[in-house]
Amino acid sequence: MSITMGTTLASLVTNKRRVSALKSLGIVTVGDALTYYPFRVTEPVPLRAIREAAPGQQMAFAAVIRDMRVVPMNARRGYRLEATVDDADFARSRRVPGSTARLTFFSYRKSYVDWVSMRLRAGTSVVVSGMPSEYMGQLQFTHPEILTVAPGSAGAGAGLEGYARGAASGNGAFAGSTDPYASVQSAYPPAAAAPSGAALKYDADTVQEALTRVCRPRPVYHASSRISSEHIHETILGLLWMMGARTSSTPDGQLAGAGSAGIVAPTTDTIAVQNGEENSGTTAESGAEALSQSIPDVLPESVRKAKNLMHRAEAFLAIHDPASTARFKEAIETLRYEEAFVSQTSLLKARSHAHKSAAHSCPLVTDSLRDQFIASLPFSLTAGQQQVIHDIAADLAHDWPMQRLLQGEVGSGKTVVALAAMLQAVDAGYQAVLVAPTQVLAEQHAETIGRMVEQLKPAIPVTLLTGGMKLAARRKALAAASSGEPGIIVATHAAFSKTFQAPHLALVVIDEQHRFGVEQRESLNAKTDDGTTPHLLVMTATPIPRTAAMTWFGDLDISWLTELPGGRKPIRTVVVNEADAATMGRMFAHIRARVDTGERAYIVCPRIDADDEENEGGSGVSAAAGSARGRAAASGSSARTAAGGRATRAAADAIGIDDPYETFDENGETVARPPLHAVAEIADRLQKLPQFQGIRFATLTGRDKDDVKTQVMADFAGGETPILVSTTVIEVGVDVKQASCIVIFDADRYGLSQLHQLRGRVGRGGTNSWAFLISRAEPGSPAEQRLEVIHHSLDGAEIAQADLEFRGAGDVLGDAQSGGKSSLKLLRVVKDADMIADARTRAEQLLAADPELAGEVQLAGAVLDFTRGNETFLTSS
Repeated sequence: MSITMGTTLASLVTNKRRVSALKSLGIVTVGDALTYYPFRVTEPVPLRAIREAAPGQQMAFAAVIRDMRVVPMNARRGYRLEATVDDADFARSRRVPGSTARLTFFSYRKSYVDWVSMRLRAGTSVVVSGMPSEYMGQLQFTHPEILTVAPGSAGAGAGLEGYARGAASGNGAFAGSTDPYASVQSAYPPAAAAPSGAALKYDADTVQEALTRVCRPRPVYHASSRISSEHIHETILGLLWMMGARTSSTPDGQLAGAGSAGIVAPTTDTIAVQNGEENSGTTAESGAEALSQSIPDVLPESVRKAKNLMHRAEAFLAIHDPASTARFKEAIETLRYEEAFVSQTSLLKARSHAHKSAAHSCPLVTDSLRDQFIASLPFSLTAGQQQVIHDIAADLAHDWPMQRLLQGEVGSGKTVVALAAMLQAVDAGYQAVLVAPTQVLAEQHAETIGRMVEQLKPAIPVTLLTGGMKLAARRKALAAASSGEPGIIVATHAAFSKTFQAPHLALVVIDEQHRFGVEQRESLNAKTDDGTTPHLLVMTATPIPRTAAMTWFGDLDISWLTELPGGRKPIRTVVVNEADAATMGRMFAHIRARVDTGERAYIVCPRIDADDEENEGGSGVSAAAGSARGRAAASGSSARTAAGGRATRAAADAIGIDDPYETFDENGETVARPPLHAVAEIADRLQKLPQFQGIRFATLTGRDKDDVKTQVMADFAGGETPILVSTTVIEVGVDVKQASCIVIFDADRYGLSQLHQLRGRVGRGGTNSWAFLISRAEPGSPAEQRLEVIHHSLDGAEIAQADLEFRGAGDVLGDAQSGGKSSLKLLRVVKDADMIADARTRAEQLLAADPELAGEVQLAGAVLDFTRGNETFLTSS
């Protein structure tokens, strides 16, 4: 069976529970497994004899089992297994006296105890790796790693000196060109024969092999309650073996020869197919060749040699089975550069293809609708708005499609800029579409735009099209669009449906562009009858540092709006410890006072109701999925459970938090945290407080029907329900000028940029405004440090920069965990800016010589996969 990066694990791994656990981590194919990178690598474990042990310091040694017993624990259910080991021969090789130590295991499962008992029978040669401690005056290793050595193998006596010296050197090059054990017979007595009917399997053929395996650096992966880091590692090594790898990567760039630690063949209990089993004598060289055939290189050979990078197959091997920490880092750098090169090649190709398309030219005319509109505004445009409007006007006059990203602070006036552009298209006799991510926002845009253009001559038709409209109204809106009459259409995702036709479409404006995939945006290109491509203006209020924007939006021209319109007052941000009852009480009293003066308040919670806890795996949501998968229409985001599983659609609707800061222990497993607050729970609690007696509350979540959302927002804006308890459905674009206070529960679990977005919902009417961030973060913890950033800054770019540094670029700007199957897992936008610039320059040179990548088939495929997988280059944060 030929195994490729696209082969599914279900066809290779016989343990179906493991397949399911890996799938919950997003690992479905061989490629997913090999690109599931460890988050750290352990340092080499030093060799020490038992007499050299220091409590609390990791060590490894070879020994023999002298005796073993199983003791039932009477006080509590379960068993304790104790084995005594003697390292006399190993200690002699280190020129110290031999000694004994106790290995201790605890378990409630009799089957586990029986399994360990069978492995640790008296006389068995073992290699032990663990952390020593002292118990009742004797050295003890609790749950150490044990590798059993086949009887009759090379021993642990004479000849160990060379190995010990190599291991002690600390450079990870434990394996020499010769085997120091080759001429030495075991000094240990042979293990007793296996019980009748039991085929005892040993972990290693020689002591040297076992010592090398436990001493070499080891990768540690983000794990879950369903699968450990060790089992993830075991599976990946098994896949590499099946694809041809037989020995580990060494610093000279080749696979190691004789005497090195080999990758152990997976058992048929784990792997269904073992590639090349019949060639048990596979050489290192042919193994390397086989692996490179299964894993072809993506980078052009000229680029790889110029940058002195590893082959892709070699890099995977060095990451998942590193000979040294330096080798691991070198491999990571190789694949990081590969990501930079593929992403920049993809963006450059997208930009060149756009310039080859035809578009409707929309030049400015005398006494234009755009100029009438600007003159009618009751305020003066900022200098930034004027410049961006001028740049867009020049773009629209071309006969090739504009592709521009407009980034603006919350409340910086992006809608005015977009409307000016749409009026320029209408003036030229064409249609313009504004696409909003939610019905609430689309209705708000339609109402605002309708008011702004009602005085213009000639009259401008403004058509609203949403999925929640009644059938008759929807048909009327679709008919207006399909007529081709010049005008403005405001739509939700309904604009991407097959029933929507706009034959004279010249301009598409995407509001909060991260909510829409590339394929959706491109579907609007097919709405024109004459084969032209509409001009495209995408807008986002999510702050992006300039380096990041230039990196990921290299196919777009970029404009920034950094000035806020006059009359806005800075929002006062207060971090409140939820355990501080006195401060919480004063905060609620303050909100009541603001409500009594006619103002409004938002209360934001990450979950809809307490019953959603079961969808979280009991402890909150994960980073990675928070931003992702296009964020279900209103609620905000998808969720990944603390157990590592991806949540269902119901959970996606239930949890609106973008929690990129999931914490892991040293083994990569998620650390449990308090359950998130829910809308239903908080609404019920607040209404019972004396501060809110007589005040009507409303709730709003992503599960509410569209007509309910519309009515709730109308009642909130009108003051009938002056306090709105909601999920992050209000995060984007909701504009209630009377709103002056926002309270965000579980603020320590949100991304900084998402907090900045939520904070921007208040203070839009020129009144004094407050944002209260309710936190359960421990004093001095990283979570508390993050909140200090947003506490002291109103600068979106500064906050986004801090977000990138805290989270890593992938979580903010799109990686495998933030939108489908992104190719970005290692690249760091800020720290790798120089690398990205270098990759862009080399990609430009390559495309200049070979625009269609006809000579680089693997790179062309990777670029295509990148484009398909990164439907959201920017995730809401």
